[in-house]
Amino acid sequence: MSVLGKSGEIKCAIGLMSGTSMDGIDAAMIYTDGVKVERLGPSLTLPYTPAMRDQVKKGLSLATSCSHNTPVPEDIRQLEQDLTDWHADAVDELLAVTGHTAADVDVIGFHGQTLTHRPDRHWTWQIGDGGRLAGRTGIKVVNDFRTADVAAGGEGAPLVPLYHAALLGRARRHEVVAVLNIGGVANVTWVSFKNGADDPEIVAFDTGPGNAMLDDWAEIHTGKPVDIDGNLAARGLNHEEVVMGLMASPYFDEKPPKTLDRDDFNIQAVRGLSAEDGAATLTNFVVESVISAQSHFPTPPDAWYVTGGGRHNPTLMRRLRRRMPVLVDPIEVLGLRGDAIEAEAFAFLAVRSLRGLPLSLPSTTGCSEPTTGGVLHKPSSRRARWGGKT
Repeated sequence: MSVLGKSGEIKCAIGLMSGTSMDGIDAAMIYTDGVKVERLGPSLTLPYTPAMRDQVKKGLSLATSCSHNTPVPEDIRQLEQDLTDWHADAVDELLAVTGHTAADVDVIGFHGQTLTHRPDRHWTWQIGDGGRLAGRTGIKVVNDFRTADVAAGGEGAPLVPLYHAALLGRARRHEVVAVLNIGGVANVTWVSFKNGADDPEIVAFDTGPGNAMLDDWAEIHTGKPVDIDGNLAARGLNHEEVVMGLMASPYFDEKPPKTLDRDDFNIQAVRGLSAEDGAATLTNFVVESVISAQSHFPTPPDAWYVTGGGRHNPTLMRRLRRRMPVLVDPIEVLGLRGDAIEAEAFAFLAVRSLRGLPLSLPSTTGCSEPTTGGVLHKPSSRRARWGGKT
């Protein structure tokens, strides 16, 4: 039987993603049955203003003092409402661009904003009011994708691998491939099609930090929330002893599935270095953590395809290519959209949730068995739990 499931009715779905890079909201439309992707619709990014980004950063900072049992601070409650309304604006803009109406869309997959991710404590926290979004848009919404996986013993992440497998089965060039997503945290999906496109073998985990540390460093030293075109790192010298010190973390030896929070690694190790040297060293740390990840693959991949914001950094991409023995290319070479893939994935997962299909596997999150999830919100009702009841 296929890992992804049996084909069904094609749905028009919109996916929404605001990730740990905190740069904005990605919205994408796809046509899918949650098993195969029939076609990709339009996509867009609604960038955060500096004020919006500051509000999200404040929410992340406040979340560090919260736990399961503490009351949610009022500032986070307000952020959740504002964040939901920003996502509604992204939906409105996507519909306006396409000429579609809400009646044309079957479901929205709403990831929300991760404030903290602590699978070791059986806790992952994404904010976003699915009922409010359904009311604002007039479209069914599925959110809270991670809770059921954590309850089943999983890490709650990564959730995109099943979508990666569906896309790669559609645009297959190699038998064994790795998809590297470099967002705030970097994660990899290893996929083998040796059993055929309908029954891929999938392994997934977080490789280590992605853009988050480099973004934080660049903002401190340049006032820009990113190392634009990798220029800062390109002018600096790598401090190998710092990279090796960071790579000494036991995380890199742990067997997958495994995941990280955005702040599990920070920039303290490069304090005292010049702006350029710090950027160069942090960039090399990302590269070394990806190289290390290969030791956890069942077999070496024939090619790497890179998605997420990190693929826009020429210095990072150049250094990855220098260290890899095989092809390393942006995922666009397959005719796919690296800036939209995570948003597309949550559209795909929303349809799977409606059908009661698994969103995660033991080999992707460590859950005890293939696990479905998500919470369905209808525009006219409060909420219905665990996909499929409409």
